[in-house]
Amino acid sequence: MRFATILAFILVIVGALNWFLIGLFNFNLVSAIFGSLTFMSRSIYTLVGLASLWLVFFLLYYKPIRTIKN
Repeated sequence: MRFATILAFILVIVGALNWFLIGLFNFNLVSAIFGSLTFMSRSIYTLVGLASLWLVFFLLYYKPIRTIKN
């Protein structure tokens, strides 16, 4: 489960950096590497979306913020 969470964080960071590049430079890194709306690019987008859902589940279910002690 820890591996899945770390992988989800990496995928979400990659997705966020892609959106940063789209917003700032109008450059889609995923499309540049895998082509526009090919099977691979759609798979990458799907994995990033699933990773974000996993992190939402992780934050709601495990509540890691509550375990931090001051």
